Amino acid sequence: MPVLPPTLVWAIAAVGAAIIAKLVIKEWQRVNGELDRAKTAPVREPDRHTLPKLRRDPLTGEYRLDR
Repeated sequence: MPVLPPTLVWAIAAVGAAIIAKLVIKEWQRVNGELDRAKTAPVREPDRHTLPKLRRDPLTGEYRLDR
């Protein structure tokens, strides 16, 4: 295996670090874009009158579905 001069090793490492930094920044921006879109999206609330109601059974103390 050939021995590389230290300056060349440092240069290769610097180029690799720059490429990795660019990829991390691009991913960071993509994720932040998704979060920004999610913040501005309208929240859909469930219709409360269609949800089942729970009532407490006075004998056992357990909660049961009200029918």
